Amino acid sequence: MDEVVRTRSGAVRGVPDAGVVAFLGVPYAAPLHGALRFQAPRPAPEWADVRDAREFGVWVPQQAIPPAVSGATTGELADLRSASGPECLTLNVWTPRSRHDAGGDGLPVLVWVHGGGFVGGSANTPGFDGTQLARAGVVLVSVNYRVGYEGFGWVRDAPWNRGVLDQLAALRWVQDNIAAFGGDPGRVTVFGQSAGATSIATLIAGGRADGVFHRGIVQSPGNVFVPPEEARAVSTMITEELGVRPAAEALAAVPAEAIHDVQWNPVAVMSADPDAWTYPNSPFGVVLDGELLDELPWRAIRRGGGRSIDLICGCTAAEARMFTANLDPADADPPGVARGVGLDPAAVDAYRHTRPGITDSDLSTLVLSDAFFRLPAHRSARAHAEAGGRTFFYEFAWVGDPVLGAYHGLDQSFVFGLPTGPLGWDLGAQPGEFDTLSAAMRSAWTQFAATGDPGWPRYRPDEWLTRIWDVPPTVGADPTAASAEIWQRHHRTTASQR
Repeated sequence: MDEVVRTRSGAVRGVPDAGVVAFLGVPYAAPLHGALRFQAPRPAPEWADVRDAREFGVWVPQQAIPPAVSGATTGELADLRSASGPECLTLNVWTPRSRHDAGGDGLPVLVWVHGGGFVGGSANTPGFDGTQLARAGVVLVSVNYRVGYEGFGWVRDAPWNRGVLDQLAALRWVQDNIAAFGGDPGRVTVFGQSAGATSIATLIAGGRADGVFHRGIVQSPGNVFVPPEEARAVSTMITEELGVRPAAEALAAVPAEAIHDVQWNPVAVMSADPDAWTYPNSPFGVVLDGELLDELPWRAIRRGGGRSIDLICGCTAAEARMFTANLDPADADPPGVARGVGLDPAAVDAYRHTRPGITDSDLSTLVLSDAFFRLPAHRSARAHAEAGGRTFFYEFAWVGDPVLGAYHGLDQSFVFGLPTGPLGWDLGAQPGEFDTLSAAMRSAWTQFAATGDPGWPRYRPDEWLTRIWDVPPTVGADPTAASAEIWQRHHRTTASQR
């Protein structure tokens, strides 16, 4: 029999499956009609009848980008434009409790914020099905938020970082409604990967966690933070190409597809002169707007921002393999890669000294991995620990496919217990290892949500102990420390970023 739960906006009907009830496509904010596409989210309107929540809602409008970025399958990407629409600010809830026993002690809550480079992605992909985590004893919520220009472009009469404001609106919805689904609003943990992790670091550093979440799990956060003047310049290139003013009403008259078709074009300009741009590889990122955040998050965290939030932070061992796996190893150019991310020529020798025998291909991948994800994770965790926070650090090192290695996003598959992976890549022919490691990671994530302790030693200034996720899991020294020292000595801006 179907389950019905009453939220503050109205009743929703979910679908039970083997002890877990899923409520899909539940609105947490108003539909994005007209100029609301580019404004801060507004509360969802109330409804009188029981709303059918047995199927996912529509996707957030976005460009059809590669599955490696979006987390979607090829078939889903082909249907993106027809499956998206204004009623896209929805979330999904998986709960192991029926409405009949929701009156007991609330279960810990895990809220998932997907990645996708701030230009794509969805909580509605099969790789983010919350059933396995709910069976482990939590209420699982996954959130859709605006991406691309709608979420992060400059609009003269609208706030910056609308995609992150969407996430905040969803977290407020959780506070108001999750008890009805059997969850404890006093034990909310937000977890996310890549752009989702970057968003969570932003919320923690900017003091926005107060009253809406209590713990955070930051999986491979990026270094995608840009000053307002750069974000404004990028958006101006886009609106000028469209022939429209950068105002909400004017942009509302432009079809989403038209915006998406040109929003990547500024990257060609930025990549031609990378030293002139903070992040020349993508048109959008978190804007340091002075409202949500006014400086790099690890700076704010080091001064105590988010000290009260328990934090897990981590990365994979070969993040950039998702970008470099198909390149010919003979074309690897470590000096060129190092130069491209702002390292001086001596950095390559320094890397080789710490990794004797490393190939040119692996060294190029490591430098890119450090630049994009590993060092942002390292800096965030170090800052939080040095400020006195309860901090736990990890590196995901398990390798299924020897070519792909422990690539960006691989840890998601293990946390959600889905061996096909949210990025749609095969994890290798080791199902026994997958099951063992996945169960251990789900246990750690849900235990952390319940108690604030994932089951491995804290990351402290007196000993930077790190969980190494492999078969078997171990605890060791921080594997990102050597890279951090190299960047401190050989990067032109690292000192100012610390």
